[in-house]
Amino acid sequence: MAERSSAQIIIGSTIAIVLGAAISWAGSDGGAQFGDLPVFAICGALAFAINWAAFIPAALTKTEHYYDLTGGLTYITVTAVAVYLSGTLDLRGTLVAGMIMIWALRLSSFLFLRIRKAGKDSRFDEIKHKPARFFLAWTLQGLWVLLTAAAGLAVITSDAREPLGIVGYVGIAVWLAGMTIEIVSDRQKSAFRADPANKGRFINVGLWAWSRHPNYFGEIVLWIGIAIIAIPVLQGWQWATLISPVFVTFLLTKVSGVPMLEDSADERWGGQEDYEAYKKNTPVLIMKPPSPQGA
Repeated sequence: MAERSSAQIIIGSTIAIVLGAAISWAGSDGGAQFGDLPVFAICGALAFAINWAAFIPAALTKTEHYYDLTGGLTYITVTAVAVYLSGTLDLRGTLVAGMIMIWALRLSSFLFLRIRKAGKDSRFDEIKHKPARFFLAWTLQGLWVLLTAAAGLAVITSDAREPLGIVGYVGIAVWLAGMTIEIVSDRQKSAFRADPANKGRFINVGLWAWSRHPNYFGEIVLWIGIAIIAIPVLQGWQWATLISPVFVTFLLTKVSGVPMLEDSADERWGGQEDYEAYKKNTPVLIMKPPSPQGA
């Protein structure tokens, strides 16, 4: 069993690195160069390098406290390097760079403060004591940063320049909507948990009455917005960077987001009449206004 587990970890890490290399190659098509190296590819390598460097002290101290913070700093650093090495940006590139940095700074600080208050992240209770599995988690975070930001990095590093146009403005509106939903839903959940009267209860108010995971819905929407902004300047293999919102959706709905939280909620409140009614009447992800009581 241990040998098979080790083999799976090696395979998982290898797949992550190969996939990262592939999207770095595709995103570099028609993009800026720094010397003989494509800027997009430099950013891809940097996304992994930062997380591997952070893994070392985290593994030595067996702590996950800086995992999410490192993820946010990786987004910011990779974006800043892309901006610096790509020369003068047009309005599209400047806006996208700002959008990624604002989102990363907001989310990483929010998650970091949350884990400081909680004292731990239950996702890492077991794996932080197993270096190989812990390394895989940091490797996957590097891949997460690269794939999620891929369309945005393509815009920043692209040699193509086009006016924003209607497509750009639509993308900005979509990003703003997603960002607003994510921020509001996170704040509503924090306020709900901070109220002693809600101890042991599940949240079903505010945007959480519209969706069981409105924060994840907002995150998916904002990355769709950035992908829309990117469309007019994508060329050749850069079209592969539109994997960004697809990857985010897959990750949050099939891997580490919704499934884990749904299982946890079912364990805590499954069988309770109010919870089962909430689960039956509230969409798991896509927001929908709640039906009037008694309807």
